[in-house]
Amino acid sequence: MKITVTFLMLLALFSSNTPAVAAPPAAKLVGHMDRVRSVAFSPDGSLLASGSYDKTVLLWDVKTGSRRAIHTEHKGGIVAVTFSPNGMLLLSASLDGTVRLWDTETGAHLRTLTGHTDHVLSLAFSPDGQTLASGSWEGTVRLWDTKTWTHQRTLTGYTGWGLSIAFSPDGSLLATGNIDTSVRLWETEFWGEKRTCRTHHRGMVHSVAFSPDGQTLASGGRGEVVCLKDGKTGERKRRLVGHTDSVHSVAFSPDGKLLASGSMDRTVRLWDVATGESKRALTGHTETVDDVAFSPDGKLLASGSWDGTVFLWEVAD
Repeated sequence: MKITVTFLMLLALFSSNTPAVAAPPAAKLVGHMDRVRSVAFSPDGSLLASGSYDKTVLLWDVKTGSRRAIHTEHKGGIVAVTFSPNGMLLLSASLDGTVRLWDTETGAHLRTLTGHTDHVLSLAFSPDGQTLASGSWEGTVRLWDTKTWTHQRTLTGYTGWGLSIAFSPDGSLLATGNIDTSVRLWETEFWGEKRTCRTHHRGMVHSVAFSPDGQTLASGGRGEVVCLKDGKTGERKRRLVGHTDSVHSVAFSPDGKLLASGSMDRTVRLWDVATGESKRALTGHTETVDDVAFSPDGKLLASGSWDGTVFLWEVAD
């Protein structure tokens, strides 16, 4: 597999409410042979993982852009990747219905979590690292004890959900994005459903994310808008309008001031969370932007696309 790293000056796409700020140079990481579905930074920001429909997970050195590891054990496309809070493990979720655990340092395959009966589409660690949630197209979210990696509980009752899951920063809530346009909030103390939140999306909710302070919950889905809701009650706060096609991914910056969104319109947008203003539209991908992630220091933004590439963008103050 040929891996190359090039550097491009990427042009910004401006709307009427977007200031004329030029996009900074970005690294373009090329190596996947099919669409990239997920990207994630390690907790120390030194590594970037990318998962693809080519059934591989690539691990990149962020400073050099070089590939450090390749994982190919899955029998189906990779839909989600995430690091454990301590950075020692890399997890990948696949269309083959499994979750695999990898040693970050050596790249060795450590364990396979089974039990889902359909595609595994999303992964999320609780803030204390003691619980892993995995969401599946079968209509369940499975909860795993990370000390023993045993299955503890299954959240059920809905059809075709688990597209996206996220824990609140204090660990008291789990948000799930669903195919019926809703976002559901679950209280983790007793794992009871707290509230079903209606959105402005016209179909499935592809992505959910809590702000670092837990006060805001963002969702992206079918339709051109990003929805912001109260992180505790789920009440609607604001719609972010600017994309021209469905939104597939949302992510808050570590300081909570910016929200990034990736869309089928092939752009990444940066939003001012306080005002709802679209600050910048980043262009360069030639297909849907399926996932976005900020580095832990907030200086870089990664985007993975159906065009098979990963871009690293410098985020200006």
